Amino acid sequence: MMENIKEIPYGIANFVEVAEQNMYYVDKTMYLPLLEKQPRNLFFIRPRRFGKSIFLSMLRAYYDIATKRKVPETLRQSMDRQPPTPLQGKFQVVYLDFSRASGGSGSLEENFNNYCGMVIDLFGKVYEPY
Repeated sequence: MMENIKEIPYGIANFVEVAEQNMYYVDKTMYLPLLEKQPRNLFFIRPRRFGKSIFLSMLRAYYDIATKRKVPETLRQSMDRQPPTPLQGKFQVVYLDFSRASGGSGSLEENFNNYCGMVIDLFGKVYEPY
């Protein structure tokens, strides 16, 4: 009998989608307590295709107050191995994906402004209850 092989999430940068579809990813939740002990500003640089976007998406899912009760099962399993940090689910998160700010019919500046406006509108709707 052949085992189910997990799909590699090539080009998918949404942690929740990857977790819910049981795709392959490297669990980096063990770094959350270390990140919280670091200085206020971090410069996070890695080569292309090294999981930067999905890591940031995982941080969003972990720290976002709006998703606190909807943490994906995969992230919950990771949290079972180590207790959640005190800051889990405590923040309103602005998540910017600048790849979505390009490719429109306008100039780069117009596309950027439209994208940022859309993000701000969505932020207001998502966090209105908070």
